[in-house]
Amino acid sequence: MTVCTGNICRSPMAEVVLRRRLDEAGLGPDEVVVESTGTTSEEEGNPVDRRARKVLEDAGYDVEPAASPEAHRARQVSAGDVEHSDLVLAMTTAHQRALLRIAPRASEKVRMYRSFDPAAAGQEGRALDVADPWYGDLRDFEECLDQVEAAAGAVVEHVQRALRR
Repeated sequence: MTVCTGNICRSPMAEVVLRRRLDEAGLGPDEVVVESTGTTSEEEGNPVDRRARKVLEDAGYDVEPAASPEAHRARQVSAGDVEHSDLVLAMTTAHQRALLRIAPRASEKVRMYRSFDPAAAGQEGRALDVADPWYGDLRDFEECLDQVEAAAGAVVEHVQRALRR
């Protein structure tokens, strides 16, 4: 599960990217379930942000039509979501702290998303935050997608190793 603030930009972008990368690695939805949530309820029920959708589609990702019954709808993370997930990927240190507050016993499964980015190796804290594109323009959403894609391969490898165990 990927987690950001409102569940309309960063975490659904990561969900879409990871779902495709896992599928390309032969791990479909029967083996790995990818979800996204937000730490707040402020965007509850809203679809993926139109700018995030555009950047994903321009990059060749399949984002379900906003009007389809299967379309993404933002939702707030719960303690149960964290406890029942095998891996919870926080987009920022603030998201990580929020996740650990609601599910303190799940600390071993809560990781910073960018901690999987080879270019971020050795970095800590806010240096691992995925940039928030919300107040920016399309370039900010492209930068966010670049950061998400940079870590996706290592996330897939981590999942593959976990499944082999």
